[in-house]
Amino acid sequence: MKTVIGIFAHPDDEAFGPSGTLALLSKDSNVYLICATNGDAATGKSDPNLGKIRQEELEASANVLGIKEVFFLNYPDGELRNNIYHEVAGKIKAIVDKLNPEVIITQEPRGISGHIDHVFISMVSSFVFEKSPDTKEIWYKVIDEKERELLKDYYIYFPPGYKKSEINKVVDVSSVMDQKIRAISQHVSQKKDVKWILDSLEKLPKEEYFISKKK
Repeated sequence: MKTVIGIFAHPDDEAFGPSGTLALLSKDSNVYLICATNGDAATGKSDPNLGKIRQEELEASANVLGIKEVFFLNYPDGELRNNIYHEVAGKIKAIVDKLNPEVIITQEPRGISGHIDHVFISMVSSFVFEKSPDTKEIWYKVIDEKERELLKDYYIYFPPGYKKSEINKVVDVSSVMDQKIRAISQHVSQKKDVKWILDSLEKLPKEEYFISKKK
């Protein structure tokens, strides 16, 4: 069976992002997740147990999606930065070397929303991909211009969506929408975002978009 690793910054990135694709791949591949932070600095949250809660939510989401195992790196939310770049890359590379995936799935270089943690993980994933000779493809999850129109500018700079001509991989997730919705719904601590995302899904095609790079 093929092995796939999804590499993300926070608990919920897997569900709010390419959860349909992960569910489809899990049907005939061994799919694993790496989550760099514990999500303990989510906006508006002050619960000291939030990191543990969000990790449990990710485990529940992964179970819905058919993920084999989740690896937590346990960095603080919002603290991914240059001075730990090689440390984080080394930890991710060790897991990639152990599992030897054919495909890595991660966030696109602009971080979709411009979140610096997302950008950091995209860059580290690209570095690991280039250093892993047996990993043949990396898929960067992107949003198109239509989806971008539905998003709020809740960061200083929210990048534009990608043009259809820039997207080279489209995955039809209509057959796994129930799993996608259930995975998203596991992130109860993020209920405001969950509601907004589920409402948005009703207005969008049942597709997920990627820029795929091959060696």
